[in-house]
Amino acid sequence: MSPKELVQSFYQSDALYNTKTLETYLHPEVILEWNSSKGFIKKDHDGLLQMANDLKKGYETFVVQIHQLVAEDNLVSVHYTHFGTTIENPNQINRLAYFFVIWEIQDGKLYRGYQMSQLP
Repeated sequence: MSPKELVQSFYQSDALYNTKTLETYLHPEVILEWNSSKGFIKKDHDGLLQMANDLKKGYETFVVQIHQLVAEDNLVSVHYTHFGTTIENPNQINRLAYFFVIWEIQDGKLYRGYQMSQLP
């Protein structure tokens, strides 16, 4: 699978809230550096798995709408919008945030991520 195909598969899967799926995409030494509307967050392998567990507690489903996906060698850039339905109101889909991330792929896994997000 090419780096671009890997990243596209990641965002089209349930990996953002399913730790078993997420584990298949993450390099053991993965680091995500995330500049969000609420400040800087740095997550390692265990931190990303914990975040997926936390998201699963509050949301029924997630949908990612990819706007751009560009790859060069082992770097893949993704611009996407993240939607979700809460457990309290599973019939209404909510826009959660806008994202832009650059992933570095190593050994066929997500190795380094540099992400920016903004709330709608």
